[in-house]
Amino acid sequence: MILKIFPPTASFSGVKYNTNKIDRNKGELMKVANFGPLQAFGHLKPQDYINYLTALASLNKNVKLPQFHAVISAKGKNYDKIALTGIAENWLREMGFGEQPYLIVFHKDTANDHVHLVSCRVDRNGNKIDSAFEWRRGQRAMQRVLGYEFATQYRFSTRAQFFMILESQGFPGVDPDEKKIKQKMNAFVPDKTRTAELRSLLLQYPESTLLREKYGVELIFHAAEGKKPYGYSIIDHQEKIVFKGSEVLPLKDLSVSPGVDFNSMKEPAEKEITAAPVLMRPISIADDIDDQQVLGMKRRRQKKARINTR
Repeated sequence: MILKIFPPTASFSGVKYNTNKIDRNKGELMKVANFGPLQAFGHLKPQDYINYLTALASLNKNVKLPQFHAVISAKGKNYDKIALTGIAENWLREMGFGEQPYLIVFHKDTANDHVHLVSCRVDRNGNKIDSAFEWRRGQRAMQRVLGYEFATQYRFSTRAQFFMILESQGFPGVDPDEKKIKQKMNAFVPDKTRTAELRSLLLQYPESTLLREKYGVELIFHAAEGKKPYGYSIIDHQEKIVFKGSEVLPLKDLSVSPGVDFNSMKEPAEKEITAAPVLMRPISIADDIDDQQVLGMKRRRQKKARINTR
């Protein structure tokens, strides 16, 4: 994700720049927030937004350059317009603009999808929004919004496990720093003590809700649509480690049921799930599953002993 914060300006020219994109069908207005009664009126003109932002800026005469204008850009089509808008909203909140009036406009006229954000640097109390070390803080805020700051606190041995952490918490990130991910993977050291503790917990408690709520242990089942699970992973939120399920307890010995009828439904109601499988992004999880489920029959046909290559 690429972040650019434009230098502040005296006028709110960013409004017309973006509405012109909309007029030429090169942009789409995704979000208008916190403009008060103005939003109750339909068919607003760009000047209406500019007048509102200008009036707000006038509450602090010391702020000579009140426009805030930033761009959040995806690499190619990694994020669609809905995802980019959600990321922009959360990022604005992290940067102190969550309660400010702002516009978010999606641009579709370049190879890299992106959104423009326009707001005011003066709040309704006449205070200036903090701009110290703005770009640096913006980068850190983006890491939090995408979930990378959270996920890298965990220990994991594969790239797929990193994305499991993100998905388990609902983070939208899909483009992490691959160098940092590789460093974390290379630094991974198996925790045999915790492995034994988790094995005991899985054998003792068949209810996944209890495992999650009491012990911070989350089970992620891997399954093709309409099929039974072929493997599972364990996210240990208490110790911040991700385990391949087969390293702790083979799937065939696991008493915790996925709680899903994989043959009759795609996404059951939340109250019916005891340990729902996560819908993974299109990344390989070949190193994360109980390979006996996938390769066992083939090996038997070839009369080969099972070899753990991990």
